[in-house]
Amino acid sequence: MIHVLDLQFQGIDHAIAAFLIETSAGPVLIETGPHSTYQPLVVALKTHGYAPEDVKHVLLTHIHFDHAGAAWAFAKHGAQIYVHPFGSSHMEDPTKLYNSAKMIYGDQMETLWGAMEKIPGEQLKAINHLERIQIGDTTFTALHTPGHAKHHIAWELDDLIFTGDVAGVKIGDGPVVPPCPPPDINLEDWNQSLDILLERKAQTLYLTHYGQITEIGHHVHELRDILQDWAQYIKKHWEEGMNAEALTPQFSEYTAEQLRGKGVSEHGVKQYEAANPSWMSVAGLIRYWKKKSQD
Repeated sequence: MIHVLDLQFQGIDHAIAAFLIETSAGPVLIETGPHSTYQPLVVALKTHGYAPEDVKHVLLTHIHFDHAGAAWAFAKHGAQIYVHPFGSSHMEDPTKLYNSAKMIYGDQMETLWGAMEKIPGEQLKAINHLERIQIGDTTFTALHTPGHAKHHIAWELDDLIFTGDVAGVKIGDGPVVPPCPPPDINLEDWNQSLDILLERKAQTLYLTHYGQITEIGHHVHELRDILQDWAQYIKKHWEEGMNAEALTPQFSEYTAEQLRGKGVSEHGVKQYEAANPSWMSVAGLIRYWKKKSQD
């Protein structure tokens, strides 16, 4: 049994999900959300008859705060945390990760993301590409899917894939959009990872931001197109001399108009912005093009 848990990030519905999978060995979580949404997650678990200490296995798609920020709280209750090899050291000692984020978010850090504490190394399990994890009667397969982040895993369960951010952000009936944060957004890797998702021939994708996708071919095609559109928009304006500070409000309005043009309500625009802040994609794509220009 799979349950989608709405973490009510910043009081906004359908922005960040965690996934509860019931197995013969007890509940498994895919994603934890940030620690700022830990209490809504506890409440959501309780509605299905579980407490945090019942969760002994947590599978992370990647180590960004909106996906992994509360993993340490489950580790304190004894959970094993499964993570990409590139992310494991940052979960064992998140000091660098936290401090670099604090430089960006400043006094909003606690409100947005909450605390992030160390996880003992013996509770972290680095997982290789195509490695299988057997938990009771349930088998998960790790799919290394970089592009959004080099430390990204999509988790396959039978004919379902929990895609983290590699399959983009799609809220309700709105369009899919690509989250492109720094530091390691990579368009070539991302497109190869989308090929991996298609090759697995899943029937349903579960997006952390947000919900279920069954028209997978159409979804991936739409994501590739908008990823290219955003990347070229940023490239054009960056090459014309605009920096991130000047470009962010312009890009934010550009993407908001795209959403409105596809029938997204003003509340929906806010949901998309909460799940995928515009400034992150500006910063990430400028960094990508800078790096490309230096290669």
